[in-house]
Amino acid sequence: MRILIVEDDELLAAGLAVSLALPGYAVDRAVSGEKALLSLGAEHYDLVVLDIGLPGQDGFAVLRKLRERGLTVPVLILTARDAVADRVRGLDLGADDYMVKPFALGEFEARVRVLLRRGHHAQSAQLSCGRLTMDTLAHRVWLGDTPIGLTAREWGVLEYLLMRQGQVLSKDKIMQAVCNWDEEISPNAVEVYMSRLRAKLEPAGINIRTIRGFGYLLEEAKNVHP
Repeated sequence: MRILIVEDDELLAAGLAVSLALPGYAVDRAVSGEKALLSLGAEHYDLVVLDIGLPGQDGFAVLRKLRERGLTVPVLILTARDAVADRVRGLDLGADDYMVKPFALGEFEARVRVLLRRGHHAQSAQLSCGRLTMDTLAHRVWLGDTPIGLTAREWGVLEYLLMRQGQVLSKDKIMQAVCNWDEEISPNAVEVYMSRLRAKLEPAGINIRTIRGFGYLLEEAKNVHP
């Protein structure tokens, strides 16, 4: 999952970025409306956390323009404005949720999880494929009744695959999904993560199949035909 934080308060933005990076999300930050729109034009995001009181174009202008572009990415508004009229305006412009500063970090994290699930049409915090179950709330993964350990990067790759079961995912898309601007991984690194995940999942009948020239496909091994 890749998230864009649009916030000009450096301390708040840094704190939110840390809290979102801990579960394995890739997080980018923009300090103005103009930079946010440039980022949204260049990258795919699963969620935008948007402050209203930005320098230059405010958050309302950013929200209006991204919806005019046809972008359906979920948007969580953060603002110090608590007037009902401001909330109504944000929701009418296409925001998916609204939080007034100051707010509890735990509530913020919970709302992020809800919007990410909604954006991918997931009905619960649990993702599954055959005997594989990932609980995005508890941040745990099981094969049947047996828990398995994953690194943060392995978690990010597996969550991306589970959210898009039935789709062939290219290395470029996977790299974009799990890395922010401050990080860089190579296509060879993606192969390493896939190899590690296969070693952990294949004994339980979960296969990450390589579609030569296109990418990777997550599926139950029993559905693979020679």
